[in-house]
Amino acid sequence: MNFKSKVVDLIASQVDLSKDKINQLIERPKNEKLGDYAFPAFILAKTMHKNPAEIAQTIATNLSSEDFASIQAVGPYVNFAINHEKLISQTLQTVLTKQDHFGDQVLGTGNIPIDMSSPNIAKPMSMGHLRSTVIGNSIAETLKKVGYSPIKINHLGDYGTQFGKLIAAYKHWGVEADVKKDPIMSLFKYYVKFHAEAEKDPELDDEGRAWFKKLEDNDPEAVELWQWFRDVSLADFNRIYQELGVSFDSYKGEAFFNDKMQPVIDELKDKGLLHESRGAQVVDLGEDKKPAMIVKSDGSSIYLTRDLAAAIYRMKTYHFVKMLYVVGNEQANHFVELKAVLKKMGYDWSDDIYHIPFGLITQNGQKLSTRKGNVIFLDQVLMDAVKLARQQIDQKNPDLADKDQVAHDVGVGAVIFHDLKNDRVENFDFDLEEVVRFEGDTGPYVQYTNARAQSVLRKAEQLGQEPDVTGAVMEDDWAFSVAKALADFPRIIARSSQMFEPSIIAKYALEVAKKFNKYYANVKILNEDEQINARLALVQATSYVLTEALRLLGVNAPKEM
Repeated sequence: MNFKSKVVDLIASQVDLSKDKINQLIERPKNEKLGDYAFPAFILAKTMHKNPAEIAQTIATNLSSEDFASIQAVGPYVNFAINHEKLISQTLQTVLTKQDHFGDQVLGTGNIPIDMSSPNIAKPMSMGHLRSTVIGNSIAETLKKVGYSPIKINHLGDYGTQFGKLIAAYKHWGVEADVKKDPIMSLFKYYVKFHAEAEKDPELDDEGRAWFKKLEDNDPEAVELWQWFRDVSLADFNRIYQELGVSFDSYKGEAFFNDKMQPVIDELKDKGLLHESRGAQVVDLGEDKKPAMIVKSDGSSIYLTRDLAAAIYRMKTYHFVKMLYVVGNEQANHFVELKAVLKKMGYDWSDDIYHIPFGLITQNGQKLSTRKGNVIFLDQVLMDAVKLARQQIDQKNPDLADKDQVAHDVGVGAVIFHDLKNDRVENFDFDLEEVVRFEGDTGPYVQYTNARAQSVLRKAEQLGQEPDVTGAVMEDDWAFSVAKALADFPRIIARSSQMFEPSIIAKYALEVAKKFNKYYANVKILNEDEQINARLALVQATSYVLTEALRLLGVNAPKEM
């Protein structure tokens, strides 16, 4: 079914280039009418001392293959048009045989810890946490599809000066009954109030730092309050993760590494890497670079210290082949420092650490900020999305069974899909009504396309017809367009996994949905003729691929909508 490799073999029989080089040069013509693959002859002009158009003509004249409907020179290109019947029959046969395993491949093996989501305790999960959570989850599913063993780590933000500030805030304004009644929102209000008051009274910040130092020194009151804040936060987070359909293999957060930092500091000292600068302990990273701070002048640790301890712990525990950090763009320098310090310590596996950055979600072009209280709460967004989906389902299909479950899958799926269809490094503005539309480049549009395919299959079953590619096969352009897109799924998965980029799969799902809907609009699928079973095979194959593409994004695919 790999027609590109057949193109490579044919070109290799005519020119003095390696197959790898030919493979790199093969293009896809922008205009499908010109063919499906094109080989540019420019590279041969110097060695063959001929015009590229002449070279292309000579190559095309010498080639023929049953796999291609035509092989012809178009200017300096040799263009290959795939035999429609062959591609359709081979693709449908493969998809119907492999079903949801279509696209499975082994691009590598071994453990890949993925540091993702990682909200701070005592703060409600916001839309800002959505990105790391769903991008990380999709990358994990895609890596599993290509042979790796992903390990999803929720490195909870449960330590640091901010928790000293929260304890100070609770001591000033906290009411135990309020926290018990509505833990997260109460703690969040105290946190926001602390920052507002600290702008007027800087001594509050000193108080916060003092409480954090007490926490580091295991002061009983500080530890008891911190543990309480952590427990109620995790219970709330898990409720939202359940809504999103995301689970984790580890919840070891910053606090877990509290007793693992000193050995790292000692190791840096033993290796002669640590020296004092303005009362702080730092590691030099080079003449033109700022030194990396390891211990503050007041003796407390910082994020980098804990991340060094966490990275070393994860290598000892998981023996990873790669480790990913799905963290916003703004943290890029932190990971440059992390890798540089590990490298100086002699840990060459630091080369296998990857920062997977992503852009911001904005509202009306404004950055969201927890500290200033300008935040969109994730659970509210998910509830509103489900409500919007339910309203549209009530209008379009009032008799639908299990409306609540479908509305949940569509509403939550819409929010996830909207995030993942955007290139992850780009910022994007969030408008819920746009996100949950059933038309346009949305998750519900892809889900609806799959539900439409399932509806056709149910009607066919009532007619006593079923998908089958052993008989007559279609050759029409609409079927070919869909089958060609389906055949591309393994390549799309490979590219997404290599680039850690879920948007490649989301954009592909939209493309398949659009092509199938054109097919649906132009072809009488249930017309009982000799090709009906082949047409149903195309419908079934499309449903398998759309369902699997959505699964890799973390989105459910209802069979009815």
